[in-house]
Amino acid sequence: MPFDCLTHALSVNRRTFLSRSAYGIGGMALSMLLDRKPAVAATAAGTSTERWRGVVTSPHAPVRARRIIHLCMAGGPSHLETFDFRPELKKIHDQPFPESFTKGQQLAQLQNTALKARGPFCEFRRCGGSGQEISDLFPHLQSIADELCIVRSMQTEQINHDPAHAFMNTGSIIKGRPSMGSWMLYGLGAETEELPGFVVFTSAGKYGLQPVSARQWSSGFLPSRFQGIQFQSRGDAVHYIGSPPGVCQSTQRQVVEEIRRLNGLLAEEKHDPEIQTRIAQYEMAFRMQTSVPELSDFSKESKETLEAYGVREPGDGSFASNCLLARRLAERGVRFIQLYHRAWDHHGDIEPAMKSAARDVDQPSAALVRDLKQRGLLDDTLVLWGGEFGRTPMGQGTGRDHHILAFAVWLAGGGVKPGITWGSTDELGYRSVENVVHVHDLHATLLHLCGIDHKRLTFRYQGRDFRLTDVHGKVISGIVA
Repeated sequence: MPFDCLTHALSVNRRTFLSRSAYGIGGMALSMLLDRKPAVAATAAGTSTERWRGVVTSPHAPVRARRIIHLCMAGGPSHLETFDFRPELKKIHDQPFPESFTKGQQLAQLQNTALKARGPFCEFRRCGGSGQEISDLFPHLQSIADELCIVRSMQTEQINHDPAHAFMNTGSIIKGRPSMGSWMLYGLGAETEELPGFVVFTSAGKYGLQPVSARQWSSGFLPSRFQGIQFQSRGDAVHYIGSPPGVCQSTQRQVVEEIRRLNGLLAEEKHDPEIQTRIAQYEMAFRMQTSVPELSDFSKESKETLEAYGVREPGDGSFASNCLLARRLAERGVRFIQLYHRAWDHHGDIEPAMKSAARDVDQPSAALVRDLKQRGLLDDTLVLWGGEFGRTPMGQGTGRDHHILAFAVWLAGGGVKPGITWGSTDELGYRSVENVVHVHDLHATLLHLCGIDHKRLTFRYQGRDFRLTDVHGKVISGIVA
């Protein structure tokens, strides 16, 4: 049964309760007299467990991407050592940073301190036929430069990690807003009945381990069936996925059926989306007892594939293993897959820290793009790589501070133009100045590539129609193939 937010709101307010109470009492008496059977409740419960197919029943735009894989570099990687080479910054390394750039600007921990320029410690080279400039820290990404759409002109609004993560994920810093994965699942539904439609993995590097809270994949005010489900990176992907000792599958099936029946009775009495969620999630959990162990079984992956990703030991919790799992999830119809790698908060020791973080993600990220392409999945899978903000062109001891006026991300597949660089920063990499892309614009573009007009995917909550892009956002038409 599709969720109707207006019906739900009307079903729980005081005036509706008072106006319907007489009918309710009469109905109870009539039910007792007629010995009413729960056949209707069973039917409602049965329909509620059908796969959610989304509220966007007819695409608003051509569907270029059917799924998104977000490789989230938690902590904010420096654009100046990844995809935005600024030779002028290198020339003035360790000299006073020009005040004309920073006067009156918001800084994080460098406020009211003497600012010195910090040039990139690594070299860049032009790669592939497209000639895109990519840091030597990423030799594997250099080899797929012609598949990448690099956006150098990103900007965000939040200068501290947790609100910046929230802004990148939900378009807001206010708690209780749905994440973009939840919006995707609400809008388009899932293509699988065996696995959640929105799955999250986390991994960690050696340095810069910025915490990531579970609210980053929350469904917010959307029904909880649309929230992201975190799978474990080590060992069993889901805890307690197997049956308890002495309990066979047929017994569990009977338990699930009885719970569904009871929840169906409750759903008849009260229009609450969480009841439908409960019914659907019991069914999903039962099916996952088969699907999750099969998902995590790498025994059918070739030695060449494991080596391409750099997987040393399957299920070891590494970013490499998670990238391979992401491809397997994409094959199985999961709509939104998010991989957090906590390794990029480099206020100090940026040289060894960035080298370490780049080693963690370079090979698996490139292998994922190649693997998707070889399997014919890249055309309709959109891969997004990037952090929550950038890093200052001024030094902070041996590192760089948070920066919101410029950072870089890359996209591949899913209807974006390959082998292009979009936008530019100023000569010192301080501010995005050409084809500036706000986080809201990125969200609008992601939805557009999935066939959704970001202005039309809304949900009414507390008397207002909300959307992922709030009242902002424009599609970056220049990167759409």
